[in-house]
Amino acid sequence: MSDPSAKPTPIGVININKPLPITSMTVCRIVRARLVAGGAPKRVKVGHGGALDPLASGVLVILVGKATRLCEHIMHAPKTYTTTIDLAHTSESHDLEQPKIAIGACEPPSAERVRRALERFVGVIEQTPPAHSAVKVGGFAAYKLARQGETPPIQPRPVRVDSLELLSYVWPMATVRIRCGRGFYVRSFAHDLGASLGVGGVLTELRRDAVGPFTLDHAIHLDDLGQPLTQDDVTPMSAEALDAMLANPSSGG
Repeated sequence: MSDPSAKPTPIGVININKPLPITSMTVCRIVRARLVAGGAPKRVKVGHGGALDPLASGVLVILVGKATRLCEHIMHAPKTYTTTIDLAHTSESHDLEQPKIAIGACEPPSAERVRRALERFVGVIEQTPPAHSAVKVGGFAAYKLARQGETPPIQPRPVRVDSLELLSYVWPMATVRIRCGRGFYVRSFAHDLGASLGVGGVLTELRRDAVGPFTLDHAIHLDDLGQPLTQDDVTPMSAEALDAMLANPSSGG
């Protein structure tokens, strides 16, 4: 028998600016605990519309209640990232999760060469996800195999890159703005860009600036998140709006 005094389950979205170095699921657990503290049912559903690695910051779209049905819809929305790449080093994980390895003496590419290289990555391209990723290989996450010293056989897959812009470049650091579709691995891009230039390629900083209509300018810092959380802290979404978004996958931007 339902409790007539129980509060209705919150429904909607929270645009959070995820800090380093926590995981996306840690953010979900924090939000769920604060919602329960605010009167939501203990089993309130909380998910996200696309994970960020622990070493990445920026827009993390948190979905609450029935809005968790929008997970695939949000994940298909276009993304914008700003990343800094060290072209003088490599690493097994293509980021700072594993130690950097200096490539030795080389001829630093000019800014014009870097811009020309970026042009070759725009469009629908084949990209191989990094070994240190959650991609499944034989039923196991690739990163688990990689950490055991194995080399998981990961197949390349098509990804969409809408634009790449070189924001700054002082050897060996290149900062690039990326607009892309689902499934694009910025770590793999850092490695592949360096390989195309005959140098290294390690992702040293990554920030997600936008997921569809959700932007960093309107994201809430985790430290500023209410405690406890109620429907007042969640961007509301009616059942009608939810059904409309699910019926029109292209409406996510």
